[in-house]
Amino acid sequence: MPKIVDPAERRQAVADAVLRVAAREGLEHASLRNVADEAGLAIGSVRHYFAGSSELMIFAVGELARRIEARIRTHAAILLDPAATGDRRERTVQLLAETLPLDPERRTESAVWLSFVSAARARPELRERLARMQAGLDDLVHRVLIEADRSGALAPGLDLAVETRRLSALLDGLTLQAVQHPLLVGPDEIRAVLRRHLDSLAGPARQG
Repeated sequence: MPKIVDPAERRQAVADAVLRVAAREGLEHASLRNVADEAGLAIGSVRHYFAGSSELMIFAVGELARRIEARIRTHAAILLDPAATGDRRERTVQLLAETLPLDPERRTESAVWLSFVSAARARPELRERLARMQAGLDDLVHRVLIEADRSGALAPGLDLAVETRRLSALLDGLTLQAVQHPLLVGPDEIRAVLRRHLDSLAGPARQG
């Protein structure tokens, strides 16, 4: 009896293969042939589910975004819960840390994300999806700052639009440095920088 193949599961498996190849060898090696070999499929099977490399890359970017967003949602629900107790700054650090390369899984995700960002310069079909990912991160940062401001945790008079961009840029910079120089920029230093930045937003009267 022929094996019944779930198209959604097969597309998922192919996208996973793209991310593995990109993490191990770089996105430039994620050809249809290499991805098919990684997934243990015939190249014709990959072409059955994806019209070409562009469609496959767009789907793989979406899968990467889905993984990151699913992890962040859990922490966001805790941080943004009005009834939540405990150290708000540490809950904020835990939430924002989910976007940073603090362990092997997140380092791999960050390296692959940076590969997609670099590839998008020559592959415009990737730009819209990557722009949505960045907009999602900016929105998360903005929500965090709004809630902190409402709770009185921020210094008065801050321009939250500017502070959103500043914190988002800090996260991007930490990600880039940690991926490029993992022996120089480790998890403890990343968390310390993030805590120091959040303290600076609290103003002198609330620091310490």
